[in-house]
Amino acid sequence: MMKKKPSFMKYLLLVFAGVTVGALIFSNLEFNFSFNGTSLSSKPNFATATSNIENYPIQSLKSFNEAFVQIAESATPSVVTIFTEKTVNQRIFSPFSFFGSPFDDMFGMQGGGALNNGRKEVQRGLGSGVIVTADGYILTNNHVIDGADVVYVRTSDNRKLDAKVIGSDPKTDIAVIKVNVKGLKPIVIGDSDKLRVGEWVIAIGSPLGENLARTVTQGIVSAKGRANVGLADYEDFIQTDAAINPGNSGGPLVNINGELVGVNTAIASRTGGFEGIGFAVPSNMAKAVLTSLITTGKVTRSYLGVTLQDIDDNLAKAMHLKAGEGALVGTVVEGSPAAKSGLKTGDVIIDYNGVKVASSVSFRNAIASQAPGSTVNLRVFRDGSVKNFTVRLEEQVATKVADASRTEAGETVSTVLGFRAEELTAEIAQKLKLKSSAGKVVITAMAPSSNAYRAGLRPGDLILSVNKQEVPSLAGYGTLVKNIKKGDLLFLLVDRGGSKIYFAFNV
Repeated sequence: MMKKKPSFMKYLLLVFAGVTVGALIFSNLEFNFSFNGTSLSSKPNFATATSNIENYPIQSLKSFNEAFVQIAESATPSVVTIFTEKTVNQRIFSPFSFFGSPFDDMFGMQGGGALNNGRKEVQRGLGSGVIVTADGYILTNNHVIDGADVVYVRTSDNRKLDAKVIGSDPKTDIAVIKVNVKGLKPIVIGDSDKLRVGEWVIAIGSPLGENLARTVTQGIVSAKGRANVGLADYEDFIQTDAAINPGNSGGPLVNINGELVGVNTAIASRTGGFEGIGFAVPSNMAKAVLTSLITTGKVTRSYLGVTLQDIDDNLAKAMHLKAGEGALVGTVVEGSPAAKSGLKTGDVIIDYNGVKVASSVSFRNAIASQAPGSTVNLRVFRDGSVKNFTVRLEEQVATKVADASRTEAGETVSTVLGFRAEELTAEIAQKLKLKSSAGKVVITAMAPSSNAYRAGLRPGDLILSVNKQEVPSLAGYGTLVKNIKKGDLLFLLVDRGGSKIYFAFNV
């Protein structure tokens, strides 16, 4: 008996079923691709909250104690100890090292008497990290793994796992490593913007050595938005008094709900040990860097193309502004997005995209976090009126920053101004390591006890304007300052190493 052929409708149903099943399977797969030999994921699978510890009822000292125990038990399995190894050449010196170069060729030595075939020495380091995905991505500090040839971790259940560096970002001191193990317990990443000063937090890490792995310490958020600490280019640190010591670097700062709110990075200490001031990279900044490193292998930032400074009391008086509001524009880089949009030296950026500019650091961080090619709307105070600018941001490229440090001279200084200014002759330019330029006026000496020095002026600064009046020459400078008397407010624009900076102080 001849079999009946399937109908067209049956074929269509089979095809539809296959597509549906395939789509369901594909939706549960993580799409991976390779970037310079490193496996990158299109989207990291971050953990989501499964419990709500913050609403744990506190009815007694015992329940208060139990709440902190639950926080620690929730977060500790996500913390790892990171070990690094770096091989370096150990230079060997011969008995002839002090006899100079004639013996170098004979004994195969490099300059200074070191033998070329020096022994290899392994330098070992230790830090902390926190697991952020179940498939093995670990967040830590750049300085923990920087330059390492070998990286491995030890988990809370005492497993030793080889790790691979996925990427790092020295500008925020954040790095990502990965272990090829499934089923790890990732921490939930919280929203650091919602963190408030005074909140309870705990720090977890391996201070001082492996024997103290996963040490838990408790404290509060002492401050937010700490900058100009000198630890990284982009600083927006959480300050905490939770005990942090060497080895804690890269470990998590956790809120009362067991969520990651910061990556412990450094301590402020005169002794090298805990003194109650620790700094952590906010989780929102760390998560953005983490995601970028996992998905693209690098961190891309935007730039405006200006130097910025905060408005202090004296600058506010000189410019008729409120202290602590806005960011003052110094140098406008030629050809930059700022220059193309019409921003000028002396402009004060009041807000961007409707957000008030609280400080130059927060504004710089906000601009850097924008995608290259995006536009920002700026409200700018200029010459007594407010103007609006739309700026199309561009990708930030590495630039060399000129050294602004100068050697102080000992010449006689003005008793009123607190510094001495002269024409930038070829001789003075050579002495101060500047390019000679006729007509330029340069500070050549300072009184260390003067208000000018306290304000930040230094020998080598080129004076561009005095009280908003351009300095055309040494004679013109003399005219502008001749009537200034003790106690007057002096408002200067100077050029230091190619950057324009404002100073305002009472002489």
